Amino acid sequence: MTTSSQAQARKLTAKGAATRERIVRAAAELIYEHGAQNTNNEQIREAAGVSGSQLTRHFPTKESLVRAVLDWQADGIVARHRAPELGELDSFAALRRWADSYIASQDMLHGGCTFGSLAAEVVKSEPAHRDAVADGFERWQALFRRGLDRMRERGELRAEADPAALAHLLTAAFQGGALLDQAAGDSTPLRDALYGALAYIESFAVRHGPDDGPATGR
Repeated sequence: MTTSSQAQARKLTAKGAATRERIVRAAAELIYEHGAQNTNNEQIREAAGVSGSQLTRHFPTKESLVRAVLDWQADGIVARHRAPELGELDSFAALRRWADSYIASQDMLHGGCTFGSLAAEVVKSEPAHRDAVADGFERWQALFRRGLDRMRERGELRAEADPAALAHLLTAAFQGGALLDQAAGDSTPLRDALYGALAYIESFAVRHGPDDGPATGR
């Protein structure tokens, strides 16, 4: 799905696109650190190194900037999940590598999930952003669904495994675990949540003998 902010960005010159990207990146970092409500235009202008007219030219309202940040963070989440070492997230081993990469990340202790943190803040305070939040989560979960679908098609997951439900489980475990990590200053909650979700998914593995575990795949 292409959002209005993404469509607008595609119409810019190279210089304009670079300025817009700099503004969005600076705003995303400030919002991640302080929250949307505690981030103002002056802070964004200073961090991005732009004038007030440049900021308002690209983002006439704070709402338009917050929406662009949501889109940018969702893009980042999707890109990270498409890292070469994860492939198509279509094996037990790839899902385990995905979980381990976040469990080891200090970002989870510092500020939680970049997309989820802002989504949680704006979904109630700014109902107009709900579709952007829903689209970001849908793009994320679609990656899991596709991988799990392929595992089921290859006969690695039993037919009764529901890829959509399992994708919800993975994202919910991630979001809840990330919040608990942030509160505790410890990576144990996220580890327990993700490993628990993976163990449930592995309970649908097709086993070929009494001693066989789930196929770890590629």
